[in-house]
Amino acid sequence: MVWLRSVVGRVRVRGGGPGLVGRGVPADLGGLAELVDGVDPVVGAAVRQRAGEVTAALAAGSVSGGTRAVLDGLVGALAPLDGARAWLLLATMTGRLPDGSQVDSLIRTAELDGIATAVTRLISRCVAQDDRTWPAVRIVDGQHLVDVHLTAATDFAKGIQRVTREVTRRWVRDHQPTLIGWHADLTAMRVLSAAEAQRACWGGSAGTLPADDTVVVPWRCTYLLPELAIEIDQVTRLQAMAQYSGTTLNLIGYDLVPVTTAETINEIIAPGFARNLSAVRYARNVAAISEAAAEEYRGWSAMLAGTGLPGPRIAAVPLPAEAPAADPDAVAAGNRRLRVGRLPLILVVGSHEPRKNHLSVLHAAELLWREGHQFGLTFIGGNAWSSEPFVHRFGQLVGAGRPMEAFTAATDELLWRAYRAARFTVFPSFNEGFGLPVAESLACGTPVITSNFGSMKEIADAGGGALLIDPRDDHDLVDAMRTLLTDDHLHAELSNQARSRPPRTWDDYADEVWAALASA
Repeated sequence: MVWLRSVVGRVRVRGGGPGLVGRGVPADLGGLAELVDGVDPVVGAAVRQRAGEVTAALAAGSVSGGTRAVLDGLVGALAPLDGARAWLLLATMTGRLPDGSQVDSLIRTAELDGIATAVTRLISRCVAQDDRTWPAVRIVDGQHLVDVHLTAATDFAKGIQRVTREVTRRWVRDHQPTLIGWHADLTAMRVLSAAEAQRACWGGSAGTLPADDTVVVPWRCTYLLPELAIEIDQVTRLQAMAQYSGTTLNLIGYDLVPVTTAETINEIIAPGFARNLSAVRYARNVAAISEAAAEEYRGWSAMLAGTGLPGPRIAAVPLPAEAPAADPDAVAAGNRRLRVGRLPLILVVGSHEPRKNHLSVLHAAELLWREGHQFGLTFIGGNAWSSEPFVHRFGQLVGAGRPMEAFTAATDELLWRAYRAARFTVFPSFNEGFGLPVAESLACGTPVITSNFGSMKEIADAGGGALLIDPRDDHDLVDAMRTLLTDDHLHAELSNQARSRPPRTWDDYADEVWAALASA
């Protein structure tokens, strides 16, 4: 007798004759059918359902009859077993998106021993695994899939999540794509629930992932990724999907900061980001959020010549900065809440990671206070990797009585009130894919001090309203802050430039980035 463990415990497999060899591994499709019919009925039904999904997707029809007929139909539909069919078989029968090595191994087995043997070995391994669950699997064919897994599952509100929510809710309104996420182990996709879709579009408290939701396998789909995926299990599977499956990978490209200025980012991000780029090698389209970010991606793409790959098509689709209409009552409330008496307010928006250069802002502010200038300083942004030096220095200055405060979390309403209450904002980052606070401040008519290169200069050059500085020169920053505190004529000129900038809305951006990513 041969004993196998199913998902519900030990089950007895009938037979043991010529259809089975070795340690319960069938020798042919007849033995496999016997094996499937002899295991727990839940497992047997799942195997037949999944095999039928593959057959229907490849042969445009289902096969009726018993297990042997289903398996015969599956093998017939798989011929010839190319990379796309092998990927689909693995993804559907295992309920997990495969990696590239699994696809290659299956193809080689079929070439050496035949498709029937490859199918027999694959399904036998699936049935024999103790830890495998058997949710339903559904192949989706030819759809537009928008992956908002992280945004739907968390309450993060950083720049990437803001962009994701803005475009996703407009895409849902205008194009009705299928919103997807991932199972908890990041090996399989699933369709978002209505509550998750609402959170992906509008935010909200973090949710709990379902345990055994239906597995979704994309087949000849257009997959769009508006957020950043750096979990290794996830991007490894995205790479194989883009390489083999016929589903195209299309994404918003935020920046290559982990490559170009690696010393300014958390070291645990680097491995996941490297694997992200391994997947992007096989993407069809990348819509970079600025021309500067597009240049970074083009430089990276040029290196792919050494791998024999053409790389994706890269287009710059700059982010918008759409400010809500100014409400006099809200502006007055913002002034009361954020300003210290009649002191002018200097605003800094962004997390306190080293790349944002907030220690330089604290140093410049202290030099100006010691010169006798009077102003308040407000930071809006959470603590991040290696923000301890900033927190320590901020605490020292507050203890010395400097008029400062920091919000680690802020509503959109408070953020926009802060932009309008400020005399100017400061954003001296060392590297940005776009620099959303620069554009948002200018959209409110508030001048900005920002870096004289990259996407930040690109935003400033598009309509004025900014003073450009070398962020690596503390005194350049001090001089610019002093100028905007004391030179009312220049301040008024920059404010007028900011208010006169050509409008660019989130509707504009969502339309343009959809066209760039969803095109054939």
